[in-house]
Amino acid sequence: MKPTRIFEFIHIDEYSATPKYLQLTNSILTAIEAGKIKKNDMLPSINEVSYELEISRDTAEKGYKYLKKIGVLGSIPGKGYYIRATDFRQTLRICMLFNKLSSHKKIVYDAFVSALGEQVAVDFYVYNNDLKLFKKLLNNKMEGYSHYVVIPHFIEGSENAYEVINTIPKEKLVLLDKKIPGVDGEYAAVYENFEKDIYHALEQARESLSKYHTIKLIFPDKTYYPREIKKGFLRFCQQYAFNHEVVADVNALDIHEGEVFISLMEDDLVALIEQVITSQLIVGKQVGVISYNETPLKKIILDGITTISTDFDQMGTIAANMILENSRAHVEIPFKLTMRKSL
Repeated sequence: MKPTRIFEFIHIDEYSATPKYLQLTNSILTAIEAGKIKKNDMLPSINEVSYELEISRDTAEKGYKYLKKIGVLGSIPGKGYYIRATDFRQTLRICMLFNKLSSHKKIVYDAFVSALGEQVAVDFYVYNNDLKLFKKLLNNKMEGYSHYVVIPHFIEGSENAYEVINTIPKEKLVLLDKKIPGVDGEYAAVYENFEKDIYHALEQARESLSKYHTIKLIFPDKTYYPREIKKGFLRFCQQYAFNHEVVADVNALDIHEGEVFISLMEDDLVALIEQVITSQLIVGKQVGVISYNETPLKKIILDGITTISTDFDQMGTIAANMILENSRAHVEIPFKLTMRKSL
C-alpha cells in the first residue's frame, strides 16, 4: 500500500450548496474512475483532510464513513484508510441549479436524491433568481456532467433565459417546475401549469370563498413567480364575479372583514399573518388566508392554513426516474387544494 497525492484531486467548492462531505466523496470517486487513485492506495487521515481542505473534522469523518458504507474505503487499525475497491462506477453525475432555497425546494431535492440512489453524484447550486449568476455557474460547470437539472425562475431577464438554457445539450437537460418558451430540442421536463392550476384550485374552494366579498392576490412587482398565476387568478374572479385586487406590497394592505388573501411568498405570508393578528379579526370567519406551496408548518399555523400546491415529492421522484430511464418526456405535475381552517 502506498500513499496517494489525494489533494491534487479533491476540490471543495464554497459556492456549491452540495454538503461538503458529499463533495469530498464525489471527488474521490471521480478520481478513482479517472484512474488517479488506485486500489490499495492509502488515503490521508481524517485530521489531514480536515486541515488541508479547511473543513470540520466531523465533515471529513462523515465523508469517509459514506465511502466505507458503499464499499469503496477500508481501514486498518493503526495504519489508516485505504481504497478497498475500484470497481465502483458513477454512471451519473448531475448538476442541479435551483433558483432559491426553501422548504418546498428541499422536498424536491430530497425526493430526487432518494429516488436516484447512492451511486450517483449530485452537485447542487443556488443562483438566487439571478440570470447573470445562473449563466456564470453554468459556464463554469459545462464539463463532466451527465445531466443538468434546472428550476428556471428569474426576477429579471427571464425573456432571455431560453438562450442560456439552450447552451445545455438537450439530452442532458431536465427542466423542473416550469417550462421556458424558446427552449428547443428534445429534453425532459417536470412542470406545473401555473394559470390552469390556480384557476382550478380556486374553483374547488369556490363554496368557501363565497362567504367573502373580495379576493386579494399578493403579487409583488419584482418576483420570480410566473405571470400566469395572475392570469389564472383574474380569469377565475371574472368567471365567478368575485371582487378582486392584485396587491404588489403586502405592507400596504389595509385589512377588512370579508376579504380573502392569497400569498405566494413565505415572507409575505409572515407579514400578512402579523397584520391579521394586529387587526383582531378572526381567520377563517372574518378574513381568509390561502398560501402557495404546501409545507409541514402550514398544517399548524393559525390552526391550519389552506394551501394550493403541487406535489413536490412527486416532482423530485419523477425527475429522477426520467434520468434513470433516459426519458425526454414532458410531465405535468398535478396541483391540489388542501382545505384548512384559515378559509
